[in-house]
Amino acid sequence: MISFFAGLGTGLSLIVAIGAQNAFVLKQGILRQHVFWVCLFCALSDAILVAFGVAGMSILAESMPWFAQALKWGGVAFLLWYGAKSFRAALSGGDALRPEGRRAGLATTMLTVAAITWLNPHVWLDTVVLLGAVASQWPNKLDFALGAMSGSVLFFFALGYGARLLAPVFARPRAWTVLEICVGIVMWSIALKLIIG
Repeated sequence: MISFFAGLGTGLSLIVAIGAQNAFVLKQGILRQHVFWVCLFCALSDAILVAFGVAGMSILAESMPWFAQALKWGGVAFLLWYGAKSFRAALSGGDALRPEGRRAGLATTMLTVAAITWLNPHVWLDTVVLLGAVASQWPNKLDFALGAMSGSVLFFFALGYGARLLAPVFARPRAWTVLEICVGIVMWSIALKLIIG
């Protein structure tokens, strides 16, 4: 159980910071759109990546530099595009930012969360490389991995469904403008960090 709780704590500490994926889950939670599927997708994606990391897939990333570069520049392009989309939504203002005016289909939502998750080098770094490295120091790697995966499930569902508590705040168009600006800043900041290394 010590390895399990070590994995749980390490996993939570890595995903709690607001990033592209968390900002998207938060927004979907506030909008109450496809929350279950978005949270489930994020948790399952994390579980797959944690399994790769614990199984030693971090060695693959280190031995194939082009893999890391492809992730980096694909992530930069996507983050710049998504940030620009958020800034454009903030500039549109008014009713366009109200929840009822922002319905997106399940397929579009899932494609977006898939890109945010799988094209984000920080997700790979945190789950595959860092968790993989920490897991190697624990005697029971399976328990460590299960703990980290449990942390992802707890965090994403808490974030997605807890976000609806903010719904009264986001009944005002101004709050959506601020949220979109914050999301855009987060996306472009991560892209800038990737560019400058």
